[in-house]
Amino acid sequence: MARHFLMLGQSLHKVDLDHAKDLEEIRSRILQYAKENPEKPRILCKGWMHSMTNGEAKASMLDDLDVGGRPIYIDSKDIHSCWCNSAALKEMGVQDMEVPAGGTIERDADGNASGLLSEACVLLIVWPYLAKVTPLDEKMAALRTAIKAYHAVGCTGCIDMAMDENAWDAILALRSAEGLPLRVAAHWCIMPGDGEEHRLQQVERAIKLSQEFNNKTSPDLRIVGIKVICDGVIDACTAALAEPYTSNGHFEGPIWTPEMLDPVVKKAIEGGLQCALHAIGDQAVHNAVNVLEKYGNHGQRHRIEHLELTAPEDAKRLGQLGITASIQPVHSDPAILRAWPKLLGPERVKRAFAYSDFAEHGAPLAIGSDTPTAPYAPLPNLYVATTRKSARQPHVGDAPVNENFKLELTQAVAAATEGAAYSSFAEGRVGSLEVGKMADFCVVEMEWEGEELLKAKILGTWFEGNQVYSA
Repeated sequence: MARHFLMLGQSLHKVDLDHAKDLEEIRSRILQYAKENPEKPRILCKGWMHSMTNGEAKASMLDDLDVGGRPIYIDSKDIHSCWCNSAALKEMGVQDMEVPAGGTIERDADGNASGLLSEACVLLIVWPYLAKVTPLDEKMAALRTAIKAYHAVGCTGCIDMAMDENAWDAILALRSAEGLPLRVAAHWCIMPGDGEEHRLQQVERAIKLSQEFNNKTSPDLRIVGIKVICDGVIDACTAALAEPYTSNGHFEGPIWTPEMLDPVVKKAIEGGLQCALHAIGDQAVHNAVNVLEKYGNHGQRHRIEHLELTAPEDAKRLGQLGITASIQPVHSDPAILRAWPKLLGPERVKRAFAYSDFAEHGAPLAIGSDTPTAPYAPLPNLYVATTRKSARQPHVGDAPVNENFKLELTQAVAAATEGAAYSSFAEGRVGSLEVGKMADFCVVEMEWEGEELLKAKILGTWFEGNQVYSA
């Protein structure tokens, strides 16, 4: 199960800062790209982590990298923050903007925007602006890139978790022009700003689209539900926790309070939509379970995304309520969790990524990649799920994170195939090799053992019986 269709394609064209050691290496990569691509109107980057620059992200650290003074946008690895140079801040008009609820614009002592936008400011300022200035043909090209990348790693379908007008129009245009060799079930992303009326209007839009694009009318390109990003991420101390962060005593509330969430979830469920609630911190998870218990029922297959830190009682409630645990094992890679003991303390870390706990209490599991915030290939994802060891840096020697919560290989493979299909009511067409289902499959050279998955190789991928990738 892949994610974020258009965003993946666009990310594959960005300057990759993954594994950069420090600010000097970040600057070097951007400087080289700027010299080699003078025709690009903007310099777009990905893969930055706060720890690479000791938590600093100032526009002044980027302003001298391009002789033409082009805007520079750097996505954080989790895409919950965007680090901008002065030209980017200026073209978006950030200086005089009101800060939307749940967002942050970092400012200096004089009140000037200093370079970093986070959470709702990324959703409501950065993404819409870049969508507006990106031509349709570039978006279609990005979709083609994403499809090619998905096929190369054995993926034939995508449950998109950030669908909006921008991506939807591009997907429809591509399908109309040349077909769409990828099955897409999409959750419409509901933005938190501008009051309850605006939020409910977004839900109405999703309901209307689902009436046109659904399992009966358009089974391979459909709107299945809504997505709500209830909190941030632990690394940036923006995930909503029940207790303050151990590292700094900071207490972060959710982006979506229960009062905001209730009417949106209620309206979506009444309109026949599935709800997908991004919840990383234990408080956000608790809020998400509560609202789905209040308005949902067992057969509607609502889902909670990420579930990175959960209280034992809420882990039990997932199964009791039939809520899908939508998990991304690549986020539990030890190589990117080195700061967690400091951020959360040694006791809370013991509840991180409690996958087998969810399964043992009866929650349906669906494994996805969360690309472009993480690598999109399924095999490394399954490796981390079944070993809790690092797929990113397997030779560094990081200790497995909560090995007691690992999944068996059969469990993990089922969650990435049948589980993903079940989560979006697609199990009648895809998710397993059975007579009458679509001939979507891949051939893998591998040993059936979790420890050997990093050596596995995709030999070929078929979509509707046609080979779309060959190694």
